[in-house]
Amino acid sequence: MNAGLRPTPELELMVMREGFDRQRAAFAADMSPSHATRIDRLDRLFAMTERIAPAIEVAASADFGHRSAHVTRLADVMMVQSAIKHARRHLKAWMKVRSAPTSLAFRPGFNRVMPQPLGVVGVVSPWNYPYQLAMGPAIAALAAGNRVMIKPSELTPRASELMRQAVADSFAPEEMTVVTGGADVGTAFVGLPFDHLLFTGSTAVGRHVAVAAAANLTPVTLELGGKSPAIVNADADLEQVAPKLVVGKLFNSGQTCIAPDYVAVQRGSVDAFVAAMRRAVLRQYPTLADNPDYTGIVSTRHLERLQALLDDAERLGALLIPLHPEGTAARDATRKLGPTLVLNASLDMRIMQEEIFGPLLPVLAYDALDEVIGFINRHDRPLALYWFGNSAADRDRVLARTISGGVTVNDCIWHFGQEELPFGGVGASGMGAYHGEYGFRTFSKEKPVFHQSRLAGTRLLQPPYGKTFERMLGLLKIIT
Repeated sequence: MNAGLRPTPELELMVMREGFDRQRAAFAADMSPSHATRIDRLDRLFAMTERIAPAIEVAASADFGHRSAHVTRLADVMMVQSAIKHARRHLKAWMKVRSAPTSLAFRPGFNRVMPQPLGVVGVVSPWNYPYQLAMGPAIAALAAGNRVMIKPSELTPRASELMRQAVADSFAPEEMTVVTGGADVGTAFVGLPFDHLLFTGSTAVGRHVAVAAAANLTPVTLELGGKSPAIVNADADLEQVAPKLVVGKLFNSGQTCIAPDYVAVQRGSVDAFVAAMRRAVLRQYPTLADNPDYTGIVSTRHLERLQALLDDAERLGALLIPLHPEGTAARDATRKLGPTLVLNASLDMRIMQEEIFGPLLPVLAYDALDEVIGFINRHDRPLALYWFGNSAADRDRVLARTISGGVTVNDCIWHFGQEELPFGGVGASGMGAYHGEYGFRTFSKEKPVFHQSRLAGTRLLQPPYGKTFERMLGLLKIIT
């Protein structure tokens, strides 16, 4: 089809369903792809990423009004290639049939666990990291031997179309395909009877996705969001904390699901914290309007939402503290919104009720660490939690008494980049996990297999029941 022409919504839906049926049939014809086949698919994905990397930078920047090329290189390109390298190194070990312990009562029989691909995996990806959050789950699904269909966000149309064309050039449609379109296509997509569905996005939309998947009994992995806290302990060095918080909050201008959504600071240290944050922002971003490192807000609608959060907070008594001399006001077509601290934030403010997804950071003053722990536990479990300080006892108290999707200690967001750790939410911030071997397992059926021995004593438990059965039952009670 001509790249300048887009299919009608009806045609998009028909093509999507035909694509699903084709992948389902292809999987039925090859239910256990070899290690070589899986490596070939990962190699092609790596080469595709390398080839289109410059185009990803251009497309993402155009979609955002302006997006830092370095953010795209690090978060979208490098992280995908790093994940592919990790999967290639470990895939043979992940694919192995594993021995499992066998109870004495069932020996000399033995147990094994056999990983198998599930079939056709659906991936619904968001706009904030359009390439990484589409291809990251796809890496795990392909490594596990599945076929993959991806529905990227319509809010980043250039990046989505780039992915559609690139995948079509690099993969047969029965291996992997990208489906573009609006909300109607997305609704139909999550209603397909996938063998597994991974959704990354807001908690509100995630609930609808879970309901749609449930109609087909499709298992889901939901990577959602929420209000991820940062805790600055009483003994923390603010000059060390502030630069790391600035990176975590202003990377992609806060449009990150694991960005700190509020920060808890000891009451007596709030003024010093504000000063340290101002210094850190100015060092990292000497200018805003003409700074290629500072990313714009993805759409006018999202920009207006962020401004409404600030207006609501100020009306209800918050003190807005611009962190840069250029102020808070958004900049022309780039939609760059200045970083802002929100002091005296309270629960009746929208900024403390909604996930922010922008360069705004409420500050909560506390007197005792238990106040912060209690506050976190009275609200939905966050996708991420950040703790800064030197006291191992305080750190361990926070880790033991809070539940979150993941944690970075003495920094922000870097737990996401660990391929050896599972990434996923809990409760309102999501369910399930992926990355590395955890992703391989998410998209596999770990089939338990018991191999019976010809010398099995279980024949003594066969009917007709009598004294032999009673003796064997008594023995089993002793040895199991």
